[in-house]
Amino acid sequence: MGREIKFSLLYRDMWQSMGKYVPRVDQLVKVAPAIIDMGCFRRVETNGGGFEQINLLFGENPNKAVRDWTQPFNDVGIQTHMLERALNAIRMNPVPADVRELMFKVKKKQGTDISRSFCGLNDPRNLENSIKFAKKGGMISQASLSLTYSKVHTVEYYSKLAEKLIELGADEICIKDMAGIGRPVFVGRIVKNIKKRHPKIIVQYHGHSGPGFSVASTLEAVRAGADYIDVSMEPLSWGTGHADLITIQAMLKDAGYKVPDINMKAYMEVRAMTQEFIDDFLGYYINPKNHFMNSLLIGPGLPGGMMGSLMADLENNLKSINKSLKKQGRPELNQDGLLIELFNEVAYIWPKLGYPPLVTPFSQYVKNVALFNVMQMSKGKKRWSMIDDNTWDMLTGRSGKLIGEVAPELIAMAKKQGKEFYTGVPQDLYPNDLHVYKKEMQDKGWDFGQDDEELLELAMHPQQYRNYKSGKAKADFEADIKKRKATKTEVKTDKISTSNTMNFAPKTLNVDVNGEKFVVKVDYDGSQKPANTELKEEKTFKKPENAKEIIAPLEGKFFLTKDNTETAIKVGDIIKEGDLIGYIESMKVYNAISADCSGKVIEIVVQSGAEIEEDDVLIFVE
Repeated sequence: MGREIKFSLLYRDMWQSMGKYVPRVDQLVKVAPAIIDMGCFRRVETNGGGFEQINLLFGENPNKAVRDWTQPFNDVGIQTHMLERALNAIRMNPVPADVRELMFKVKKKQGTDISRSFCGLNDPRNLENSIKFAKKGGMISQASLSLTYSKVHTVEYYSKLAEKLIELGADEICIKDMAGIGRPVFVGRIVKNIKKRHPKIIVQYHGHSGPGFSVASTLEAVRAGADYIDVSMEPLSWGTGHADLITIQAMLKDAGYKVPDINMKAYMEVRAMTQEFIDDFLGYYINPKNHFMNSLLIGPGLPGGMMGSLMADLENNLKSINKSLKKQGRPELNQDGLLIELFNEVAYIWPKLGYPPLVTPFSQYVKNVALFNVMQMSKGKKRWSMIDDNTWDMLTGRSGKLIGEVAPELIAMAKKQGKEFYTGVPQDLYPNDLHVYKKEMQDKGWDFGQDDEELLELAMHPQQYRNYKSGKAKADFEADIKKRKATKTEVKTDKISTSNTMNFAPKTLNVDVNGEKFVVKVDYDGSQKPANTELKEEKTFKKPENAKEIIAPLEGKFFLTKDNTETAIKVGDIIKEGDLIGYIESMKVYNAISADCSGKVIEIVVQSGAEIEEDDVLIFVE
């Protein structure tokens, strides 16, 4: 019998790589005993990433969720691990050092054993605090190599990065192949180099299955010395997710490695409960295309986690683009057509943006710029006409050092807009601010929570936490799911239920009856088109005489300011063309909106925080 290989179940990432949400805490607690009974997992990924934000969006207390969900695994000695984004911690933008340090202390107290830390730019300066704070908080520090494949991302580059992270004190190394584009031999060589220098360092391989390399990459990683393999399971394996436990276990067993047996009765219980959660409400946020592997992903290299949320949101982007194309008398796109346009644009702009590894949040930035370019060019506008502040921070060094060179045209744009390039330590740009949130909690009479965990949530996710406390988050979520359930027809086949937005039920069935074969056509509604009873509410208002309109360039939530350091425009203000008038939160980033005309503000049409659509009037000026 060969070397022992251990498995880790990605029960958080399974969901977020397929769709928008993860199960509620009551569902997680329900499935935990069956996961334990499967008897084959030494580790389970329980939280981190967007987990806490999703709890807040549900109107759930994220701290109770983490404690209740990790407890069963803690009780039986299964290690739990979380995912965190270095400078960005567990959100999409930079986090002050004092908040980052509190996070590790709180998460350990809540029952999380291992912190898997990654920097989306692979900048060791951003990971240094993660390693230090995790160990100080009593956690195992697992530092990640955010894997991607390009002429600058070589085996030598990743081998040196691993060496630096171990030098900084990392206890373990994760090969984080978030897009699954790491070619098998490439992955194996990286692992081999790490193990040759540091044979006692634990190496864990994490690979998404999208482009199809991950099973072969797993075998190469194990042959090279990897100790742990991340796996998924039905009905959320493959596609934009990860390879299935059963496949990986069988492959490694055949290759002569010592692998744990799987309690298949428990496996089927977990499988059934996971499907039950999909049928309950989570399936309304899963696109059917996320279940399929797609070799087209090799080109753009977009990660599985991002593709899951992208496919959930792409419908609105398609409507926006087709609206513009229709006005111009040009042929409209279908979703596949838009995906190809998007993939081609990502491949074109990625080198120009400095080759950031395509992992959260930088994969979102690259995807957003590509999508904005496609949208703007569909309207006859130029490429690069909309770049969000987060992307500019990446390009100018405020998020870390890019491995590649930024294109001269973007450098010229930055200088024209007065943006300065930064070469210092990114953390220094974001001063400690925990005291600000302590004061807010004291002023509002809010409980700091066990181990200051409620304080952490406010400091980490300020607006989402406020919405949770006010009840707005829960009301908004319940309204959204009610709307989705009311406008979608359920389709059930073999106890697997999906909505028509996720209709991957077959259109024909091959049926064998007592040895006689029949081909049966399945037509659920006579047209194969999803029912859509949703009525669009028309926005009506009176345009002031001689007024000029500033309209929304995309859909999302409109905000007059991004934070309390900014001053909102008001009626009576004089604005010039190019002045900042607000932001639209769309695709996980705040997009600065500039005035396209000059004049006096005579009316602000939409309230800050309101949902708006493309071409909605935001402001009237004269």
